[in-house]
Amino acid sequence: MTVRTTDFKHVSYLWDDAKAAEIAGDEVALLIYRSNLLGADLRLTNYGGGNTSCKAMTKHPLTGEETRVMWVKGSGGDIGTLKKSGLAALYVDRLESLKNIYRGLEYEDEMVELFNHCIYDLSSKAPSIDTALHGFLPFDHIDHLHPDAAIAIAAAKDGKEITAKLFNGEIGWVEWQKPGFDLGLQLRQCLDENPGIKGIMLGSHGLFTWGNTAYESYINTLEVVEKCAAYLVENYGKKGPVFGGQKIISLAEADRIKQAAALAPVLRGLCSSKNHMIGHFTDDSRVLEFINSNDLDTLAPLGTSCPDHFLRTKISPLVLKLDPSEDLSDVDALKVKLLPEFETYRGMYTSYYETCKHENSPAIRDTNPVIILYPGVGMFSFSKDKQTARVAAEFYINAINVMKGAEAISSYTSLPRQEAFNIEYWLLEEAKLQRMPKPKALSGRIALVTGSAGGIGKAIAKKFIDEGAVVVVNDNDEGRLSEADSWFGTAYSKDSFTTALLDVTNGEQIRDAFDVAALSFGGVDIVVNCAGLSISKPIEEHTEKDWDILYDVLVKGQFFITQAGVNVMRKQDIGGDVINIVSKNALVSGPNNAGYGSAKAAQLHLSRLNAAELGADRIRVNVVNPDAVISDSKIWAGDWAEGRAKAYGITVAELPGFYAKRTLLNEVILPEDIANACFAITGGLLNKSTGNVLNVDGGVATAFVR
Repeated sequence: MTVRTTDFKHVSYLWDDAKAAEIAGDEVALLIYRSNLLGADLRLTNYGGGNTSCKAMTKHPLTGEETRVMWVKGSGGDIGTLKKSGLAALYVDRLESLKNIYRGLEYEDEMVELFNHCIYDLSSKAPSIDTALHGFLPFDHIDHLHPDAAIAIAAAKDGKEITAKLFNGEIGWVEWQKPGFDLGLQLRQCLDENPGIKGIMLGSHGLFTWGNTAYESYINTLEVVEKCAAYLVENYGKKGPVFGGQKIISLAEADRIKQAAALAPVLRGLCSSKNHMIGHFTDDSRVLEFINSNDLDTLAPLGTSCPDHFLRTKISPLVLKLDPSEDLSDVDALKVKLLPEFETYRGMYTSYYETCKHENSPAIRDTNPVIILYPGVGMFSFSKDKQTARVAAEFYINAINVMKGAEAISSYTSLPRQEAFNIEYWLLEEAKLQRMPKPKALSGRIALVTGSAGGIGKAIAKKFIDEGAVVVVNDNDEGRLSEADSWFGTAYSKDSFTTALLDVTNGEQIRDAFDVAALSFGGVDIVVNCAGLSISKPIEEHTEKDWDILYDVLVKGQFFITQAGVNVMRKQDIGGDVINIVSKNALVSGPNNAGYGSAKAAQLHLSRLNAAELGADRIRVNVVNPDAVISDSKIWAGDWAEGRAKAYGITVAELPGFYAKRTLLNEVILPEDIANACFAITGGLLNKSTGNVLNVDGGVATAFVR
């Protein structure tokens, strides 16, 4: 039967018969293809959520006999981007034999270790806790997903009855239980007691569906989720307004953005009391509908239902008591209002931990909120990196969708606190956290590097991202910035950087760039003043225009960028770094260099003055003095190179060699050398150093500070 895309209104039909035909007969390839299609539609499952499997006959590596093997998504990963390397492969008969030694619910965790004795492909991914849920069902292809529409029914007070009526008995029901071996046995029992069913709803959790082929499983999944979604849509408004109707009106979009940009650094500072956090902001219409509603105060404290949701969002959000149009200009007064709210949240979370913990529970984790709701404005999320913060926000939108649906058809129920704790502080989850790579030196740091579309600035931005930071890449040239956006977008994830048009002589663009930093990441920790230009002329040829632009860009620009950065850092109150890329010309006198050299000297002394003033705020100000960095330099592409060559009586082509030979080390200086110096200052080993000058010039004795 040919399925038309128009048959589905609430999910996307993406199956391509031609592509499927190319891999026909390869059940594992079809599993990966199906998984990627399902993961591409976030209405079917959330990022990293759910798992899929197939069972197929293959040859035993030792006997050559045909044996049945299950391929299932391994621990971690995302079905939308799943590859064969992300699958675990296990002998089905060995999985079945584990039933003979299962000792009951108290011994669930030991079964995960025993999965290793069932491994078929020794190079495959480690099996996940959900392995048994797939292994004990007899179907060749199985999908376990977390669709909002299905969870809305699963989390409804009358979910079991609604499921039976909606699907006329074709979808089974298993009450909530933590995933594990016993839940796999319950799924099989449900199937045995209800032969012919097309799937099983897991209370408060998600959906299992299946088929004899990859295509049958795919279609079955889409049809079940489509029916759930259509049922919800039919019922919206029947009991009354969604979420009890609107309580407050959102600010206009421009005003929401303005408020969010002003507030984000303050929230980030409060959320970073233990570790530096990266933020995300959204004013998605679904968020606004929820946070502006009459039911917000009732539903938000209940927390989420699906384990995938609260593992990323914490047990419940923090709802701010600020007025949407609150005056945020007085930061001290704002913190007086916000700090008690954070202390209350931290106390709630601590109480939750102390009440629910077991003798062997891992130590309490960060007690700060992950999700912060600002009625009339939007939602903030804070976590260890941008991707995790962004995904947390996506998961809370999933939770909002679930609450909306459940309230429309019945009433929403969240997991009991103890059950939620047992998932959040599950020893297997803790082991997974411990296996994660250790944070890089700049993880949790936000950098704004001026002039970072090319040359030294680009090298610094690249180095910072490589070391774990997120970066606001900027330039005053739109074309050059667009090229940099493409380059960084190819080299890195979009969660690693953002861009902003920034002329350091333009006050409005300076404010906008720091607002971009606040909205994209939550604030700023590192400001690198790298934007610059050079003019080399004899005194008699130097014009007032030359003088003004040198001082406007190099001195005034450095001052106002630093001023704007310090304003954000003080809001956060977690310290910070300012690095000024100056020059050996700040210390060395040379011909045809009055304007540039004196501006560089002003930059250097301004750095000292700022260091003296900002130490009390734990903001460190340091200088890197390069010399003759010619590679990929916008400065050297102009008249500067010709001017310097003329001053030294050589050709432009001879400049790199000339500069290298005059240094003590006889080295050519590259942008990467300056980037390494910036990392040396910010990477953790020099945290108690400020007011310093680090020369990266190959060794120019006349440029020695002392």
